[in-house]
Amino acid sequence: MQHPAMNPPLFTAELPGTGGRIRTHDEDFEVEEVPSYEPCGTGEHLYLWIEKKGVAPEFFAQTIARRLGTHPGNVGTAGLKDRHAVTRQWVSVPKECEPRVSKIDDEGVRVLKTGLHSNKLKPGHLRGNRFHILIREADRTAPVDAILDRIRAQGMPNYYGPQRFGRDGGTVDLGLQCLAGKAPRRIRPFLFRFALSSVQSLLFNDYLARRMKDGLFRTVLDGDVMTKWPFGGMFVAKDVPAEQTRFAARETVTAGPMFGKKTFPAESIAAEREAVVLRDNGLSIASFGGFGKLVLGTRRQNLVYLDDLVSAWEPDGLRLSFTLPAGSYATVLLAEVMKTSITEEDAAPDEDGEGEQ
Repeated sequence: MQHPAMNPPLFTAELPGTGGRIRTHDEDFEVEEVPSYEPCGTGEHLYLWIEKKGVAPEFFAQTIARRLGTHPGNVGTAGLKDRHAVTRQWVSVPKECEPRVSKIDDEGVRVLKTGLHSNKLKPGHLRGNRFHILIREADRTAPVDAILDRIRAQGMPNYYGPQRFGRDGGTVDLGLQCLAGKAPRRIRPFLFRFALSSVQSLLFNDYLARRMKDGLFRTVLDGDVMTKWPFGGMFVAKDVPAEQTRFAARETVTAGPMFGKKTFPAESIAAEREAVVLRDNGLSIASFGGFGKLVLGTRRQNLVYLDDLVSAWEPDGLRLSFTLPAGSYATVLLAEVMKTSITEEDAAPDEDGEGEQ
């Protein structure tokens, strides 16, 4: 299924893009984890700051475990990192693996530093990811500064990227089957969970795309759910002029629905708009019942600010450098700059590794 929300409207649609190509070489796409915390220096878990290239994310833990002579379940990571890139991230293993750390350095994987900590790394234990991306064959006449200035000033739509939905929307189709109680027999638990969350992600994109089309990207509506920026508790906007002022000052941002039975509820006009999204997609809140904790529901910020977004022209093309919060997508920014379709093959895997509820 190719739902329009898989290719949502751009924030800078009227500005021509650079075109070009990404991921011609692994070195064109660098991703460095921004951890939630650093190793404290003591504990039963050995943290390894690892650089890798050419290792598929689904085989990464097995590769580390095999070289250390431990079980893959003992290897902890905060997020997935793409095969066709140079990536750096923390990995945790049992402390007793320390004498064998030198065996890791081989075939695209090397340890840059180590440290001890009291807990095992788990998915989501990261603040974000820092990117350095080269766009080759980019059009040097494109108004790159105008595109980036708008995003720096007003934020980037926090859409989900194409990797969330699978080839031709196949993961969404599977998720809709699962919601309808028609999941294939013997489906892997991870795939079942990811398929359900892909439906939530599609609905979020649909919701945000409608705000964009209606000119409401930076408008606080009566009943909107707000969160503090960059992170904080949720509350409902009741005094709209006051909340609009706080929004403009970057104290808060609006937050859209990741639909589920316990999603923090919007009110008034905002709630009506969210109900239309569900109805137009043939779903209701009841559709997400009966799945335990898999799709409880949450909220996702409608936009993110990229305070360190910079660009530079190099002999081989345009290099972009920026940091995104965990769960946000570099492919969304690339689509704004390049104005070309970013395919699933171009995209990196989900950085949180587990999806959102």
